[in-house]
Amino acid sequence: MFYLSLPIIFLKFWYFEAPIGIVRFFSSLNSSALALSSLPLLIKTYFKPWKNEYRKGLVVFSIVMGIFIKTFVIAADLVIFLLILFLEISFFVFFILWPIATAMLIFT
Repeated sequence: MFYLSLPIIFLKFWYFEAPIGIVRFFSSLNSSALALSSLPLLIKTYFKPWKNEYRKGLVVFSIVMGIFIKTFVIAADLVIFLLILFLEISFFVFFILWPIATAMLIFT
């Protein structure tokens, strides 16, 4: 009798429990990636000098240099973060479609 419920147990795991775990893992991965790249901090301090240089005569130069450097660093961080998001979404879609693709391969 237990064997008759195995397909339902599998479908419950594959389409309910596993996606929740995957989304939680990807959420943690995204939080770690943002913390490691310090993207939120770079955005908060965008108009501040790069190395907190506040000597007379260098303040304006330091702010402009900070904006210049931070623009490229933020752009690189966004590219990396968008690549991570693309890979996560691709993995999730492939994970969800895997049993369907396997059934189609077997029965066609």
